[in-house]
Amino acid sequence: MSDATHEPVYFLMVDDREENLVAQEALLRRDGLVLLRARSGPDALELLLKHEVALALVDVQMPGMDGFELAELMRGSERTRRVPIIFLTAGGADQSRRFRGYGAGAVDFLNKPLEPDVLRSKVDVFFELARQRDELKAALAENARLLEESRRHAAVLREADRFKDEFLAMLAHELRNPLAVVSNAIQVWKRSDRPEHQGWAKQVIENQLTTLSRLIDDLLDVSRITHGKIRIKKQVLDPGAILNQAVEAVSPLIEERKHELTVDLGHGSARIDVDPTRLEQVVVNLLANAAKYSGDSSRIRLASRVEGDRLVVSVEDEGVGIAPEQLPRMFELFAQGERSIARSEGGLGIGLTLVKSLVELHGGTIDARSEGLGRGSTFTVRLPLADAPAAEAADAASRDRAAPARRLRVLVVDDNADTAWGLSRLLQLHGHDVAIAHDGPAAVASARESRPDAVLLDIGLPGMTGYEVARKIREEPGCRDARLIAVTGYAQDKDRARTREAGFDDHMAKPVDLDALLAKLEEPRP
Repeated sequence: MSDATHEPVYFLMVDDREENLVAQEALLRRDGLVLLRARSGPDALELLLKHEVALALVDVQMPGMDGFELAELMRGSERTRRVPIIFLTAGGADQSRRFRGYGAGAVDFLNKPLEPDVLRSKVDVFFELARQRDELKAALAENARLLEESRRHAAVLREADRFKDEFLAMLAHELRNPLAVVSNAIQVWKRSDRPEHQGWAKQVIENQLTTLSRLIDDLLDVSRITHGKIRIKKQVLDPGAILNQAVEAVSPLIEERKHELTVDLGHGSARIDVDPTRLEQVVVNLLANAAKYSGDSSRIRLASRVEGDRLVVSVEDEGVGIAPEQLPRMFELFAQGERSIARSEGGLGIGLTLVKSLVELHGGTIDARSEGLGRGSTFTVRLPLADAPAAEAADAASRDRAAPARRLRVLVVDDNADTAWGLSRLLQLHGHDVAIAHDGPAAVASARESRPDAVLLDIGLPGMTGYEVARKIREEPGCRDARLIAVTGYAQDKDRARTREAGFDDHMAKPVDLDALLAKLEEPRP
């Protein structure tokens, strides 16, 4: 450490003669050393109370209080008892006087006239000892700080590990529940030909697949948001359609719980610039929470209005409410487990975290209010309105938009035969001509022969990957304008980037939303 980074070292010089003090100061002066001067014992004691002194140079023979008396008083105080003392004496000190001096805390005796080199060498030792002591104190303080920081980090890691274990347990629970329901529905479908049983099984399987798909989407969205990679595709639109779609999406849950849902859309002709899918996700999450955390036959209200330059959307329920101490944490990851309701209500505790992040990505805010447990809650979203020119342009584009249906040649490529045949039959039901391939070489050969308008291509194929198949299909003269859609379980942003690099036009995660797929097939190639 340089002198600039060290605390100054204080030495105390005590002598009743001013000229002796001046001479000692001239001899000992150096950077980083502060020399305190006292002409008497009482003056010295006063300075010792004000400063942390590393060494005292004390004249033995002084009027009033001599050096020995001063030393004995210093030894009687906890603050000064460990200050080393070098006695300076004009006469030779006999054995008894030396014993008295050492008994009072002296570390040495120097005779006057002082030898400069001897004095400097002894003082230098105590100066370096003081510096080392200060460095040791600083090191101990830093070690204590690091230890405390390590303890804090360890506590955070323990808490994170606890969250991880709880989350994995919840994930296993949330995955097993719909799988168990699907398994039961399949057994009913296999064992009964009655139309009502078949219809029930079909509806149950569709509902549980939707649940699983949303669960996986939520997990992926949390990962994307955590890494700042969530993608927002904004467009200017009337929020009414999105709010109505959200209501339709949660209507089975509302009906199951026999809730009374009131929808009050009071935003007039206001337009917002949002990603419609993400805004619907926000509202569906809030409505689903209201339904789950309210007792059967409760009232829920969805409302919209305009306040200044903001669209305000609120979801109000009569449910379990939120404890005051929990309100600040409602939007933290995994906070759902703290809600005062049974875990059987389900969910991974990540929904409100997603909601807050998605709202903020649109430049908006969300807050939660509750009068306490058992007194319901209200979640309010505020989003900026679109400016007038953007809204007018969006309306004009909507009037001009047209999407006529057309019959397409589609090639479905997947090594899982059930997946390939299932998707093929769905596309055939919508009037498309479909060919199937289960590996890369067969896919390239089929594309060369049939020249498809679109290829739905799995990535994880055996032997030749979907990326390689896409590149080879693009090389075929008759397939360069085909729409290549990756249909895969790999859905991270890095996977989407890789499919773009391989020549794909679109990337859809399994299980595929059929309506979204059909819409993409009707769109012109990007």
